[in-house]
Amino acid sequence: MLTVAVLGMTACAPGTSVDLDPIPQVDGALPGEMQEQLQSAVQTAMAATGSTGAIVEVRAPWSGVWTQALGTTTPEGPAVSADMRFRIGPVTRTMTCDVLYGMAARGIVSVDDALGDWLTGYPSLATITLGQLCDGTSGLGVYAGEISSRWYINPPRVWAPKELVAYGVAKGVAGEPGAAYRDSDTGYLLLGLALERAAGASAAELFSEYVFEPLGMDSSSLPSTTNGSETWLNGLRSGDTKGRPDCAAPADLTSLSPTTAFTAGGAVSTVGDLSDYIQSVALGARSYDVESRFADPLPISSDAPSWFTVTGGAFQAGSLVGSSGAVPGYLTAAYADTETGLSVVVVLNNSRAGSAVPRQLAWQLAALASKAPAAEGQSAPEAGGLPWEAATFGDAIVDDAICPLP
Repeated sequence: MLTVAVLGMTACAPGTSVDLDPIPQVDGALPGEMQEQLQSAVQTAMAATGSTGAIVEVRAPWSGVWTQALGTTTPEGPAVSADMRFRIGPVTRTMTCDVLYGMAARGIVSVDDALGDWLTGYPSLATITLGQLCDGTSGLGVYAGEISSRWYINPPRVWAPKELVAYGVAKGVAGEPGAAYRDSDTGYLLLGLALERAAGASAAELFSEYVFEPLGMDSSSLPSTTNGSETWLNGLRSGDTKGRPDCAAPADLTSLSPTTAFTAGGAVSTVGDLSDYIQSVALGARSYDVESRFADPLPISSDAPSWFTVTGGAFQAGSLVGSSGAVPGYLTAAYADTETGLSVVVVLNNSRAGSAVPRQLAWQLAALASKAPAAEGQSAPEAGGLPWEAATFGDAIVDDAICPLP
């Protein structure tokens, strides 16, 4: 629990301490009826995406906790356990920005530094700032679509970040840097490379120093391989049969090298670690957390709801802060409420359905849990904190199902 981790933290080094008056977490489970609602929502999402397994943790500080592992690791595999590790996908990007702000707090870099101050070889990008790379406003696009088919042919192959960056940079810059949000895995790789150069340390070391160690995230890392003694939730992806997703026989991508995403999506964790993490982000737990990071968010797109914005390497949805998306093998989401501390972390182990589903599921679970009754001696938050109803996103998952629903 974040409350335990925070209470036990001391300063690891300037800019990496955790200093928070924690929101106390009720030591107990969420009510049985609410657990049933949450589990039903996750099982529907599993069926809709062809996922054989899922792990979820929901924390409502005033009411209780629900941690659940559902299904099996593969169609014929063993049961999923709640302590299994998995690739966290785009949540990695929030952590890359944590490193930026942590290093800025120490005076090693400035958020306004130009990329060209730290990396040479990219003259057309030299004036883009580190902050714009973090905010997703560099104008750079996505490299993954250009080469993902090669990942499936040889999953364990190790990729150099600069090789991946080359595919993204070749697509050019759209618009004026700083003007608008554009999804860009390329930008977060460049940010990671610039921070490595500035610190004289690897990205894996920086993640440990600024993100994992201060919060006691012992099961988290930014690895270069999925090999090891840890127990993994298998990552799957359905292929096609006769032009339709083959939900019965997904390919196993667990061995896919995390270097395919580096500081844009290569980190691994558990739901327990991620719950601690995303609560710390939402509640401003670290000494380098500054209000300016999330102060001026931009719309996700021109047709997005006014309450759905992005900046600082994280999405804002009403009072929630977090991230979500897809990485080959997994659909992941981690969100927490800046006002109540409510948090939702979820992973589904089939990535074919795409990046919208984990976001929709997390928001559905958050809406359900926001109505959890207060435990004895506690007070529930005032109603109306989230600008949507759970059914809105539950219906969206059903409508967009790629696999037959029971």
